[in-house]
Formats: sequence, structure tokens, C-alpha cells
Amino acid sequence: MDAGMDTSSHLKAQARCPLQEHFLPRKNSKENLDRFIPNRSAMDFDYAHFALTEGRNGKDQVEAVSSPSREAYRKQLAETMNLNRTRILAFRNKPQAPVELFPSGHSTSLHQQSKSVKPRRYIPQSSERTLDAPDIVDDFYLNLLDWGSANVLAIALGHTVYLWDASSGSTSELVTIDEEKGPVTSINWAPDGRHVAVGLNNSEVQLWDSASNRQLRTMKGGHQSRVGSLAWNNHILTTGGMDGLIINNDVRIRSPIVETYRGHTQEVCGLKWSGSGQQLASGGNDNVVHIWDRSVASSNSTTQWLHRLEEHTSAVKALAWCPFQANLLATGGGGGDRTIKFWNSHTGACLNSVDTGSQVCSLLWSKNERELLSSHGFTQNQLTLWKYPSMVKMAELAGHTSRVLFMAQSPDGCTVASAAGDETLKFWNIFGVPETAKKAAPKAAPEPFSHVNRIR
Repeated sequence: MDAGMDTSSHLKAQARCPLQEHFLPRKNSKENLDRFIPNRSAMDFDYAHFALTEGRNGKDQVEAVSSPSREAYRKQLAETMNLNRTRILAFRNKPQAPVELFPSGHSTSLHQQSKSVKPRRYIPQSSERTLDAPDIVDDFYLNLLDWGSANVLAIALGHTVYLWDASSGSTSELVTIDEEKGPVTSINWAPDGRHVAVGLNNSEVQLWDSASNRQLRTMKGGHQSRVGSLAWNNHILTTGGMDGLIINNDVRIRSPIVETYRGHTQEVCGLKWSGSGQQLASGGNDNVVHIWDRSVASSNSTTQWLHRLEEHTSAVKALAWCPFQANLLATGGGGGDRTIKFWNSHTGACLNSVDTGSQVCSLLWSKNERELLSSHGFTQNQLTLWKYPSMVKMAELAGHTSRVLFMAQSPDGCTVASAAGDETLKFWNIFGVPETAKKAAPKAAPEPFSHVNRIR
């Protein structure tokens, strides 16, 4: 069981950058050639001795006593006797080719690789912007931050839900919940980016239209205690409660409950639908991860899970489906576990487990690269960027002074918002610019929420 509240002070993280070693192949085979060595078999040592001694003396005598007839006779004699040679050393045979450090084909491939290797992306070590988030509930089991497809971020602070429009930088208050119903315990945008679901401490779930600031309906009776997790799947809103129940609600009909999943014995603190909408992952305070399949679901009976994964040793709140591999699920354990595990959702096999050294509060996959971002609690309260599948640390980002409970990703996949128990909301440009934006090269857009300095 993970502690719900944590106000202890923590140390700051030190940023790390991996070192990469590059092989620089030579451009051509002549760069490593050694000096030439004379070929003794191709040299005439007798003539060489004559040219160095007697030949020079004779030349001096000729220069001293010279006439046209004598000069003509000397040239004819030299031509006949092959005395016109001036080189002493001979290099008639081509030197042997130097020994290749790499085979020629390998050298060429290395050279081609060096051209095709992408430049290392710059990862800022500090947040772009920090906003105040007073009264945010410091509770590991809640889900109080989400970024919708319309580029509006929603955050719950105590009993109030606030909205930020990232395009205009404007902020607004959506709703303040009554004291007897609140505080807000979960929040999640519908796929349309307009409707937002709000889970409450009194077991109710409200559905709001953010465009008109109008409450559409209240769903009650399904749970017996607070609703700490929400997940949309088209028109189906899935809710997870402290009572251990998971309920699928069809928001289009009067009696919304269509399916109930029973498997957790303690609070359900994490819910995520796969990209296909066929599988649901759930994590609970009972240290268990369940994978449910809609194809075997039935409204007439309690639905049996597809896989029950019990390898974690602490509460599992962090869940993330891989965007580039449909059957890959990443899960993160709490303070007593501290691991990130990877699962094959078809077979239920654990593919890898990495000890992070601290409580894993949230997980996000990059939409543009094969990378995974995790947020952590004691002792460093950092965000860690991992390269998948090697799980090499690409960066550790410090800034929060309390555990980073919540993360949300912008629709374009570039910016990550993190909220922590230190009552701050930070924005990180950690995932870089998507390829489409690089090719289009549009004008620089204003920073998200550049006109907002405080939540309220």
C-alpha cells in the first residue's frame, strides 16, 4: 500500500546525458598509407656508385674543357652507354596495399551510417513555465490532470476544476463542487475534446460541456465510495472506485451502466484503454494489474478478466499503452515496488522489469519517438526519460520539490505538463517537435499559457 499523503522534503535530481561513441571511417584507402620503400631488385648499384663518384668528376672535367664536337661526342656516348639516368633509387613495383582495419564493405556501411544517424535531440533540463496550483490534493491514488484533444488542459484544485486554452492562453473556471460532494477526485477529457468527466469524493460522476460550461448529467449509484480514476472509450466512460469496482457507462442512454468488472479487492487507482479500444488495463492498491477484453464482456454477468498480473509489490497507478506496438503495456509500481514493467497483453507475459529506485507515479509514451517518460516520488521527485527498448536513461529532469503525482501530454505530443504535491504545475518541452511540424516549418506559435501566471 502506498501512502496517500506525503509532505516530506526531497533532494533535487542531477541531470545526466548518455555518451555515445562514434566510429569515423576514413574517406579513402590512401589516408593510412605508409612511406615508400625502395625496391633493391630494380636498382643498378654499379651505375649508382659511378654516378655518385666518377660520373660527377667527369662532368666537372667536361665543363672545364668543352667544345661543340666534344659535347656531341659525350651525349652520343652517354646515350649508347645508358648514362643519362639521374635517379639513384628505383620504385618500379607498386607498393602493397595497406592492411584494412575494417573490410571495405563494412567501412562503406559505417560511412553510410554516419550520414544517416539522426542528430541527438536537445532536451531542456528545466521547465518552460511554472504555474501556481494551490490546494491541489496530494494523494497518490487520484487523477487530477488531463490535456484534451482540443488543446485545453484541465486540472482539479480542491473542489474546483480549471481549464486552460493552450491556443489562446486564456484560463477559466469550469465548476466548483459543493463541500458535501467534493473534493474532485478524478478528471478526464472525452475524445471530442469538448466534454469532460469529473469524478467526486461522494461516488458521483458528472459530465460537463466545456464549451457552454453546462452540466449535462450526473451518474450515481454505481459506486459506493470515491471515484479516483476515469477513462473514455468513444461513448463509453469507464470509472474506477475505492470500492474496487470498474464500471462501463454508456453516456448516451438513461441507465448508463452496461458492464461491471470485479477483480480488484482495493481501490482502483489507474485505468487506461488501449488504442484499439478492445482492451482495458486497470491498476489497484491491491498491487494487481488486470487486462480486460471487451470482446468477452457481457452486461448480464460480472466480466472475467483476460489476464491477472501480480508481479508488482505495491500499488499500481501508472499505466500506459504503447502507441507503436499495440499489445505492449507499461506499468509502474508505488513506493514499495519502484519498478516499471512491460507486458504482452495478448499472452500476459512480463517482457522486462526495470528498477527505477523510487515511487512511479505516472507514465507517458512519446508519440514521435520510441521513448517513455516516468514521474517519480521520494527521493528525487524527478521526471525520467527512457529510451525503449534498451531502457537507457536519456535525461532526468528536476524542478519539483514533492512527488510528481500527475502528468499529461499535449495533443501534438511535444509538451508534457506535470503537477506535484508542491502545488506547482510545470510544462516541459521534452519530446521535441514532431516530424510533420519540422517539414512544414510554420511560424513559431506562442508558448502554451504564456499569458497565465497563476491558476487563480
